Amino acid sequence: MKALIPNFVLNIWDWFPPLTQYLIETTFWIAVVMITVILSVAFTTYFERKVIGYMQGRVGPNRVGPWGLLQPFADVIKLLIKEVVVPEKSNRFLFVVAPLLTLIPALATWAVVPLSDTFVIADINAGLLYVLALTSVGVYGVILAGWATNSKYAFLGAMRSAAQIVAYEIAMGFALVGVLMAGGSLNLGDITEAQAGGFSSWFLLPLMPLFFVYFISGVAETNRAPFDVAEGESEIVAGFHVEYSGVAFALFFLGEYANIILISALTSIFFLGGYNSFFEGWTFLAEDSFLREPSLLWLIIKICFFIYVFFWIRATFPRYRYDQIMRLGWKVFIPVTIVWIVVEGVMAWMQVGPWSNLSG
Repeated sequence: MKALIPNFVLNIWDWFPPLTQYLIETTFWIAVVMITVILSVAFTTYFERKVIGYMQGRVGPNRVGPWGLLQPFADVIKLLIKEVVVPEKSNRFLFVVAPLLTLIPALATWAVVPLSDTFVIADINAGLLYVLALTSVGVYGVILAGWATNSKYAFLGAMRSAAQIVAYEIAMGFALVGVLMAGGSLNLGDITEAQAGGFSSWFLLPLMPLFFVYFISGVAETNRAPFDVAEGESEIVAGFHVEYSGVAFALFFLGEYANIILISALTSIFFLGGYNSFFEGWTFLAEDSFLREPSLLWLIIKICFFIYVFFWIRATFPRYRYDQIMRLGWKVFIPVTIVWIVVEGVMAWMQVGPWSNLSG
């Protein structure tokens, strides 16, 4: 990359002290990743309407721009110019802060996500704890949104959503304990490297129950159908964000779609080898073939697949009753994860699966 930069720019760069260079470089890559995620969120809304439209025999967006590709930008402009109405007896400060609390954690989590074998913004050893901490913060935005509006309908939706998120957050946490046992590290890069060697080395096979628990819990965490009881329009008038409009309303959905992309990325990293290639273990390919090399391309393909599954689920399943959702979270997923953690302990003792290369 330095070969593309003029020499006089490099000379000026060398004048800066190391700390300043680090801050400028890190800020640059943060901006690149954030802009990419936000643009991905915009086109994910387009992708969703096209996918669900195809599944339901409809056309989807096709008016704004060629094939409707500019529809996400039209939606943004429409929401930006709409008036933001703040209820008279609401808590104005918390009313404004709540949407940000749902969006910022979804963006900040990308700091520790290894996008390739050579690039991650913050390669911290406690990356898994960082992910758990930030993904748990989003519930506060939902609760504050329901409480700050001073509306009984919004507050009821917030309480339902908070109870659902807490239930599935515990199941996701236990599933990640299994990933930690298999990877032997809290660092997301180390967890990805532990799955190097091809499909047979991915955690998908030995941790199959935890994979399903984690991904389905991720669907519930993002309040997506069929777990979208917090927004059950026929029951509680659109849930916790019923009083929001304009850009404040858009921030909730920006956070929702950002979380969809994030859950898809984390599922790929924890169970499908992240940036590792599908063909890494295929010996009949040339050893230096790009198909066997780890790359951001493989991570993007895996993320797109899981995003597609999110939309497929929405187009297929009807909304669950609230008691069914809570029963699944507390009485099915949590016991399954605990049992499989015990099974993992037995697998580690017998040195099979991810533990087969341990010395006696």
